[in-house]
Amino acid sequence: MNQKLIEKAYELRSRGFTTGEIADELNVSKDTARWLILQGTDKTKEKAQEKAPVDFAINWKSLGGSSRRMSYVSAAMADMAQQHGDVEVVVGITVSGIPFATMMAEFLDADMAVFHPIKHRKEEDARGAVSSNFASVEGKRVVIVDDVITSGGTIGEAIKVFRSLGAEPLAAVVLIDKKGLLEVEKVPVESLIRVSRLG
Repeated sequence: MNQKLIEKAYELRSRGFTTGEIADELNVSKDTARWLILQGTDKTKEKAQEKAPVDFAINWKSLGGSSRRMSYVSAAMADMAQQHGDVEVVVGITVSGIPFATMMAEFLDADMAVFHPIKHRKEEDARGAVSSNFASVEGKRVVIVDDVITSGGTIGEAIKVFRSLGAEPLAAVVLIDKKGLLEVEKVPVESLIRVSRLG
């Protein structure tokens, strides 16, 4: 693993980020985030015993730093979402799904909502939640938006919460799919980039 990634993970932890937030910030899995944090400590005995997870670190700063580029990519993602039906609400998963969802909602003439996954919540008994500060998803046809799928767990969690609220998830649309998923919880997954491991 890259030493800069280890240092960044440890620095984020020292600033109070949860493991899930660190994973999102670095665009790696939670397992990789845990491993990176451990590498930044002085626990040399544990370091030697724990093997690095197989993962890809995604750096899309050249895209995220430009509103024009974000707009073009969001338009492409909105186009993929449209093929699954009339979208009433575009739901961005915090944190990195929100900019895409905001722009996609404008392209699709839809409302916009925000989903907070479990991995960002510190309470022991927490579950994912839809923010009350944005559009309601109850009884609506929704598209779920995130930057990267690593395992599909966060998307799956969102789908279950939306169904419990009577919403109909039409599709999940992401920038990068690191798992190569075609669907999660019987909901189609659309991605601009799908990573495939060979061998």
